[in-house]
Amino acid sequence: MVGYQYVTLRCVPRVDREEFLNVGVVLYSQAADFLEGAFDLDRERLRAAFPDLELDAVDASLAAICRVCRGEPGVGLPTLDKPGQRFGWLSAPRSTVIQPGPVHGGLTKDPAQELQRLVRALVN
Repeated sequence: MVGYQYVTLRCVPRVDREEFLNVGVVLYSQAADFLEGAFDLDRERLRAAFPDLELDAVDASLAAICRVCRGEPGVGLPTLDKPGQRFGWLSAPRSTVIQPGPVHGGLTKDPAQELQRLVRALVN
């Protein structure tokens, strides 16, 4: 078993109203050298809750988060070498349309499977 931390990714189109829908999860396990994000953008559900939301922009933001997890370079992406640094950057509070929830932790035998389980439990 290895320890892990995760944040739920929230779509918060109007920060002033504090209404959100969960759209993804980022999971980090230092012991397993694992940092990955996964998301499931339910366009119908988001459109019903937030009719004016630009779904393609949300999709692009979530894809950028996954790129940060992998340490890929790019315009507007941080240059952070270590997975722990990238998780710290991704889990930091922000006032954007995609926001991380609080950091939670757990134990798992397989971080990749746990990530998919968390997406099913918290997003779908």
